[in-house]
Amino acid sequence: MSVTYLGMPAFPEAAREAVGDRTLRANLRHATHTIRAKRAAAVAEVSDWAQLREAGKRIKDHTLRRLDHYLVQLEEAVTAAGGTVHWAADADEANRIVAALVKETGESEVVKVKSMATQEIGLNEALEAEGVRAYETDLAELIVQLGRDRPSHILVPAIHRNRGEIRDIFAREMSAWGRPAPEGLTDTPAELAEAARLHLREKFLRAKVGISGANFMVAETGTLVVVESEGNGRMCLTLPETLISVVGIEKIVPTWRDLEVFLQTLPRSSTAERMNPYTSTWTGTTDDDGPRTFHLVLLDNGRTDTLADEVGRQALRCIRCSACLNVCPVYERAGGHAYGSVYPGPIGAILSPQLRGTGSEIDASLPYASSLCGACYEVCPVAIDIPEVLVHLRERVVQGGPVIREGNKVVLKPARGHAAERAAMRAARWAFGRPGVLRAGQRLASRTRGLHPRTLPGPGRAWSASRDLPAVPAEPFRDWWQRTNGGTTGGTTGEGAAK
Repeated sequence: MSVTYLGMPAFPEAAREAVGDRTLRANLRHATHTIRAKRAAAVAEVSDWAQLREAGKRIKDHTLRRLDHYLVQLEEAVTAAGGTVHWAADADEANRIVAALVKETGESEVVKVKSMATQEIGLNEALEAEGVRAYETDLAELIVQLGRDRPSHILVPAIHRNRGEIRDIFAREMSAWGRPAPEGLTDTPAELAEAARLHLREKFLRAKVGISGANFMVAETGTLVVVESEGNGRMCLTLPETLISVVGIEKIVPTWRDLEVFLQTLPRSSTAERMNPYTSTWTGTTDDDGPRTFHLVLLDNGRTDTLADEVGRQALRCIRCSACLNVCPVYERAGGHAYGSVYPGPIGAILSPQLRGTGSEIDASLPYASSLCGACYEVCPVAIDIPEVLVHLRERVVQGGPVIREGNKVVLKPARGHAAERAAMRAARWAFGRPGVLRAGQRLASRTRGLHPRTLPGPGRAWSASRDLPAVPAEPFRDWWQRTNGGTTGGTTGEGAAK
C-alpha cells in the first residue's frame, strides 16, 4: 500500500466513485456535522477567539521567517537535555534513520503514537521491509491498520467506517495482530473501546521502542508536545526504553509562552474540547523517568521548498486541527481517500501539491478539489487563506513557471489538458483591457441570450456537465447604470436588468 497513493487517478475521477458510495456519504455527513457543531459551540465560549487566531497566525509567520535560527536553537536544547537530533531531507532518509535506530536496539516491533509525519513518509511500510512490525495504538489508526485501509481524515482516520464495520474488522483481524477480540463482540462503543484496550495493553507493556510525532516543538527548551484524547500516546511516550520522534520542521514554536496560544486553539478546533485530556511534554531524557534514549528526526520532505513560495508558505502554519475538513462541502461528499494523500480535505489540497509537486495527475488536480466557498478559511485557527493558495496553485498548474524543488529553482511546464483554459484566460485578459471590446461583447451576449446553449461544447463540456451555466441578463450592468443613473431614476426594465 503506497502511503502517498501517487498511482491514484485524478481527484475528479476518484471523487466520482466515492460520491456513489451511499454508506460512505452517510458516515461522513453524520460525523462531520456532529464535529462541526461541537466545535462551533466550543469556540463560541471564548470571547477573544479572533485575537487568539491572529496571535497564532503571527507566531507561525514569525517562526517561519526565522526557521533556520529556531531549528538550530531547538537542536542545541534537545542535545543539551540528553537527546540526539537527526536531519532528514526527504522521506527515504527519514525512513533509513528510523529503521537503523530501531535495529540498533535489537527489537523487531514498535508501538506508535498517531503521527501524520510518519504516514507521510510511509514509515510503517519501510519498517516492515526491514523486518520490524509497527503497531498503531490510536483507536482510529488501529481500525485503519487492522482493516488494511487508509486514513481518510486528519483527526478521525476511520471516519468513513461505522460501528458495524469496526466490529467486523475487530472480530476478523485482531487475532492475527495479537490478542483476539472477545467472543460475542457487539458494535456498542463501550465494547469496541474495551476490545481495543485489551488488545493494545499487552503491546504497551512489552514494547521497548516507541515512535511518535509531535504537535509542537519548543525551541527555547527543546521540549516536544503531544496532545491526545485516549491516553495511548502517554503510554507510548513513557513506557518504552527508546523513543524516536519524527517531526516536520514547521512544527516549531519559539517559546513556552507561544505554546499557550495553540493549547487553547487546537483542542477547541479539533476535538471541540476546552483542553486535551492528555497533554504530554518531554525534554530530552531524565534518569528513572521515561525513555532512557531519545532521538528526534527533523523532517523536511518538501517543506523548505514550500517555504520559498510567498503565497503557498502559509500552509506551513497548519496545526492539523482538521476544522477545514469538517466544514468543506467537497470533503463531506467525496471523503478523504479521493485526495490521494495522508492530508485530505482543503489543507491537503494545498499542502500535498507543494510537498510533492504538481507533476502527477492526482497532485495537479488537487487545487481544483474545492468550490472556493471560503468556509475553510473562516474556521482555520491560524487564518490560512486556503482559497487564495488554491487559486495560486491552479495558476501554477495551468501556466507553469519558476518554483523551488529540492532546493533548486526549476521552471514547470504548463500541465496537459489546460490549453483551452489558458486560451480563455488570455482572451479574457485581452478583452478586459479594452473597455470598448468588453462593452460590445456584453451587449452581444445579452441580445443573443435566447440562442445560448444549456451546456458548453468541446472542452467546456467537462465544466458544464456538473454546473448550470449562469443566465445572461437582458441588459448589461453598464447600460442599466447609464440608463437609470445608478438606479436613482427610471427604475428597472427587462428580466434580469439589474443583475
